[in-house]
Amino acid sequence: MALLAPLRWTGKRLLDTILPLRCLGRGLIVESGALCPACWSDLDQISAPVCACCGLPFSHDEGPDTICGGCLANPPAFDWARAALRYNDLAARLIVGFKHSDKLHHQDAFVRWLERAAGPDVGEVDLICCVPLQRRRLWHRRYNQSALLANALAQRLGKTATPELLVRRRATPPQAGLNRRQRIENLRGAMIIRSGMEDAVPGQRILLVDDVLTTGATVDACAKALKKAGAAHIAVVTLARVVRETT
Repeated sequence: MALLAPLRWTGKRLLDTILPLRCLGRGLIVESGALCPACWSDLDQISAPVCACCGLPFSHDEGPDTICGGCLANPPAFDWARAALRYNDLAARLIVGFKHSDKLHHQDAFVRWLERAAGPDVGEVDLICCVPLQRRRLWHRRYNQSALLANALAQRLGKTATPELLVRRRATPPQAGLNRRQRIENLRGAMIIRSGMEDAVPGQRILLVDDVLTTGATVDACAKALKKAGAAHIAVVTLARVVRETT
């Protein structure tokens, strides 16, 4: 066994020479990590203080149990949500490349960021699922990016992955350009538990994975379907979230 360590090191050095690591943002060769220093500085990672419910970042620390005004006014169906990044230009470029340009090599870094965002409470979940894609979009895109992330995160954490747990029972118009109220109406009743999988939900602590949280309407619709089916606890983790600056 002692001989394996130098062999692994030699193999890694050879692979790095043939296929050197490249920054996901700019394509520059990097010695380690997913991004070059310039991209790391552009990556706006979310950290405390945040809303204890939806994970909205706060400018001032009001305590770990502080809830934002939006969650107080309209409590979501999920128990808590967290995101790894603010949705800025770099985050958008990385995520859009993963979703639409087959840049699946982004997955390893994304899963590490998701794990960090979810925090220690992620160890308490029983199963991991994802926001489903409409059939037409899935056929066109060929894969559900959220399902890939859910599977990889479950494997990393040693959890059960059920990416097919939720389905959209009807096609919904694109959410882009809609406000929160319009998004909620657009998704009302659209998410259901897949037929034959209803027994997998009651009493479970479920982690729901998606790429971007905008208003929270989509993950909330999923959480409502899961809670209606008997889930005990719903957590949400996304790669990025839109944070609208207030003046």
